[in-house]
Amino acid sequence: MDDRLTATDLDGSDPVVAFDRRQSAMAAALQRGVCRALRALGHAVLTELALGNGRRADVVALSPGGDISIIEIKSSLIDFETDDKWPEYRPYCDRLYFAVAPDFPCERLPAEAGLIFADRYGGELVREPAEERLNAARRKAMMLCFAHAAALRLQRHRDPACGYDA
Repeated sequence: MDDRLTATDLDGSDPVVAFDRRQSAMAAALQRGVCRALRALGHAVLTELALGNGRRADVVALSPGGDISIIEIKSSLIDFETDDKWPEYRPYCDRLYFAVAPDFPCERLPAEAGLIFADRYGGELVREPAEERLNAARRKAMMLCFAHAAALRLQRHRDPACGYDA
């Protein structure tokens, strides 16, 4: 199978499937681990969520209290160095994190961003980010975006022929 679609453990029993089929196996594994860690903390999570500026966030987490975090997955130093889009996520969240493998050179990441170490099985919050609270209008827009995407994805899961392909 195409390694951009799945990554498996040694015996092939624990597949990791990339949501949009464009990610590398490493990025998909990191994303799954981050989502598992955030769920364990009580957050609702969505992957590959389109933002109002046309960008897509790797992971958006909604805390039980309504805080919105965006987690940017970086599968390698080259991935980080060649991606200059991540500052455009900041206006759409209360907190911005980078999620990387534990061997990533973390000193290269911006100090104001949070840090999560992850692998295919889970993640660990290593550093909290600087918090910049969303204004009420942006928070409402993000909540509606999150809810709409979640509902459509659930509908597609329950009825694959429902006409929703995103």
